[in-house]
Amino acid sequence: MRCTTLLLTVIAFLVASVAAAATRGTNAERMARGLPPLAPRKLYRQRATPASPARRSQPSGSPGSSCSTGPVQCCNTVGYSSNPVVSLILGLLGVVVPADVLVGVTCSPITVIGVGGSNSW
Repeated sequence: MRCTTLLLTVIAFLVASVAAAATRGTNAERMARGLPPLAPRKLYRQRATPASPARRSQPSGSPGSSCSTGPVQCCNTVGYSSNPVVSLILGLLGVVVPADVLVGVTCSPITVIGVGGSNSW
């Protein structure tokens, strides 16, 4: 009989402690009841992560002589097509563009060396 009473007391104590741990609640619930928030739980042991060196790759090989700038040009004068001087040049060439378009005047293509070539209007 004593052993049964002791065993039931231990089981009741365990059930009460588990029930008390389960009613911990969220910080929002605690603050709604006027209690302070709980500290964050640490789910893992804090330790420094090893710093591994970055993987280095080699640059892609492209021959320097095949560099092409494409349609890039260097323009000495740039203005909107609504500018009287630019609109005069566009009118003489017979080019019609909207009024808010940026137009380059006295442009030359950029070469590999960086020196401009022949001028174009």
